[in-house]
Amino acid sequence: MIDFTLPALGADMTEGKLLEWKVKPGDAVRRGQVVAVVDTSKAAVDVEIWQDGTVAQLLVRPGETVPVGTPMARLLAPGELPVARSRVSPAARQRAATLGIALESIAGSGPEGAVTLEDVERTAAAAATPAAAVASVPAGTGVGKVADMRAAIGAAMSRSKREIPHYYLAESVPMRRAQEWLETFNAGRPLPERLLMAVLPIKAVALALRKFPELNGFYRNGAFEAGKGIHVGVAIALRQGGLVAPALHDAADKPLAVIMQELSDLVQRARSASLRSSELADATVTVTNLGDQGVESVFGVIYPPQVALVGLGRVSLRPWAEEGVVRAVPVMQATLSADHRVSDGHRGALFLNEVRERLQHPETL
Repeated sequence: MIDFTLPALGADMTEGKLLEWKVKPGDAVRRGQVVAVVDTSKAAVDVEIWQDGTVAQLLVRPGETVPVGTPMARLLAPGELPVARSRVSPAARQRAATLGIALESIAGSGPEGAVTLEDVERTAAAAATPAAAVASVPAGTGVGKVADMRAAIGAAMSRSKREIPHYYLAESVPMRRAQEWLETFNAGRPLPERLLMAVLPIKAVALALRKFPELNGFYRNGAFEAGKGIHVGVAIALRQGGLVAPALHDAADKPLAVIMQELSDLVQRARSASLRSSELADATVTVTNLGDQGVESVFGVIYPPQVALVGLGRVSLRPWAEEGVVRAVPVMQATLSADHRVSDGHRGALFLNEVRERLQHPETL
C-alpha cells in the first residue's frame, strides 16, 4: 500500500485545502497524472501523483484543509492485491453496490475494521463533492486570498533573510548583438512564432549553470543538494497581486522556441490559477525580470531552499567603449543573489561573466 501525501509546493506552504478529486477508488493512475486540485495560499494547483498504482482509498474530503505531509489517499502498488474484508454490514454492501464502489477501497471504521454504511457514504462523498461546493470564493481571487499570499511570501522571505547569508553581485551586459540577432530571427515570422527578448537570458542562465552547478540546487539539512535538472523558476506577477515562480523544466536542453512556448503557457496558466504541483515545487533556481517595469536592476531575495536568484533589469542605451570608440549601446544589468554557505563571490562573478558571454553569441543559445 502506498500513501499519497499532500506535497509541499514551496518553502512557504504549511497546509492546503482539497478542492477536488480527479480520481475515484478503483482508478488506475500513472506517474505524473493530475489526481487532485489543492488550494494553497497562492493558487489552486493541479497536484500530480508520483507512483503508478490503483486508487484504493480517498482519505480527505473536498473542502478539508490539511497540513503538508498528511496522507490524502492510499494506492495499491502495481500487482498488489487488495486485502480481503471479512466484515461488511448488509446495508453497506447494498449501498456500495448501488454506487459502484469497490468494498476493498473503503476504510472501515466499525468493530475490527468492519465497513459500515457511514463509511460507504463518506467514501462516495469524498469522490463526488465538486470544487464549487467547497469554495465560497474562487481560488486565487478575493481580498482574503491576496492577504494570505502576501503573508506567505513575507514568511518565506523573512526566513530567507534570517537563515541565508546572502551575497550580491552585478554585471553590465551589452545587448546589441542579442537585439540584432533577435530582430533577424523574428523577421518574417508570424506573431505566434516570434521570440521575446526575455527568453534569451533565461537560456543563457540555464547554460551557465552547467558550468556552475553549485548555484543550481537546494540547501537542506545543513548541506547542499544539487538539482537533478536545471529547472528555472520564472517569477510571474499575478493580476490580483503577489507572484509565483513556476519552473521551466530542463531549460538548458530546450531550443529557444520551445522555451518561448512554455513560458507563454506558464504565464497564462499562472494567471488563471491552473499550475501543476511539479511546476511549483521543482524550480532549482529563480530568474526575476523586472526590466519591463522600467527597473534598471533588481537584487532579489533567495527563495529557500534554493541557493541563488538571478535578477534582470531593463535594456537601456548607455555610453560603451567598443574597439576604442565610445558608442551608445543597449545594456542590461544582470544581478546575482547567492548563498554564501554554498558558493563565494569568486564563483558567482565567473557565473555572471558566463551569462554575459553567452548573450554575446545569441545564435548558440
